[in-house]
Amino acid sequence: MAEKKVPFTKAQLEEITRKHPTPFHLYDERAIRENARRLMAAFAWAPGFKEYFAVKATPNPALLRLLREEGLGADCSSLAELYLADMAGIRGEAIMFSSNDTPAEDFQKARELGAVINLDDITHIDYLEKHAGLPDMLSFRYNPGPLLKGGNDIIGYPEEAKYGITKEQLLQAYRLAQSKGVRRFGLHTMVISNELNPDSFIATARMMFDLAVEIHQKTGIRVELINLGGGIGIPYRPEQDAVDLEHVGQGIRAAYQETIAANGLHPLTLAMECGRMITGPYGYLVTTVLHKKHIYKNYVGLDSCMANLMRPALYGAYHHITVIGKEAAPLDHVYDVTGSLCENNDKFAIDRALPAIDIGDVLVIHDAGAHGHAMGFNYNGKLRSAELLLKPSGEVELIRRAETLEDYFATLDLRSCGRLAASTANADGE
Repeated sequence: MAEKKVPFTKAQLEEITRKHPTPFHLYDERAIRENARRLMAAFAWAPGFKEYFAVKATPNPALLRLLREEGLGADCSSLAELYLADMAGIRGEAIMFSSNDTPAEDFQKARELGAVINLDDITHIDYLEKHAGLPDMLSFRYNPGPLLKGGNDIIGYPEEAKYGITKEQLLQAYRLAQSKGVRRFGLHTMVISNELNPDSFIATARMMFDLAVEIHQKTGIRVELINLGGGIGIPYRPEQDAVDLEHVGQGIRAAYQETIAANGLHPLTLAMECGRMITGPYGYLVTTVLHKKHIYKNYVGLDSCMANLMRPALYGAYHHITVIGKEAAPLDHVYDVTGSLCENNDKFAIDRALPAIDIGDVLVIHDAGAHGHAMGFNYNGKLRSAELLLKPSGEVELIRRAETLEDYFATLDLRSCGRLAASTANADGE
């Protein structure tokens, strides 16, 4: 069972908040590095194994740089994410570019950086050729459809997903790309997200290894890269267990020997594109209690809102909450923990048992290190909060400042607003 602890003392946090007002996201560098090493170690047996960190999870170049130092690449799906990878010094085939409904300029940037381009549809071969030219290597995203029994809470059923192509289209795509001069090929899928069953990932690997053999038998093409996707979940709830990475690694190793090696396709490069499990458990939303309200229920109102962490509102997701300085206090009060948006689903927790909370208490919301700050928005004019990196030395580095009102208004043409106000005043005879 995962016990939820914070990587700082109350005194340390008080020192941090004197310099950096709440709310903010704080990431634990030491824990992130150690976690990345665990994943890489679990697949050390695999020739050339690559973890393409899903940039969308935590798109900050400071975090991408430290992950690059641990041997990780970048999984990008947009122009901005390609620029972020470049800023962090991640280039060439250390980038895998997987997107859908992709604009030409995104493909052009991916080609410029030398990324492995992973196409989402067979029609994208001609589109890529027209707008950016075909690279020496192409990958294709496979959608297994109803062959994959059951769905996933986040992705759903593959046959209802917009991503990827069918097996028949996949075989056509390889032949077409080869006829156009592409010489190297990859294979990709992503069928689960936030999954805690380790055997799910082994089953995905078996499916993909079988597919690689079939592709070789039917087209003569030898796939050199198989990206098994990400989807490794994290134990958001204290009673949940983390995925046993060593079990996953050894299970996939056995499948590799039974299928890839046995059919003469060894060696080929295996890859994953985990994001959530790398940074998720080691990021925290730190926030202060502003108000308490007692009507039909008891409410605790924070200086943050779903603009800072929208997973609870979007998915009904559980995020554990620690009340700093009251970790040992009895959980004898029940609250809805809310933000200030004009939306009733702006709640971090509903009917949550917590210690007695006072105005001014600092709350730490756990497992906010992925799909937290990244999913922020400006509805209601809310400003996105700062991001801090807790260094192994105990020092804190500001890696993204908080937005200001000037930032919020920066894209407006205030001159036209002024002209409109003046014309309205003149029409009123003022």
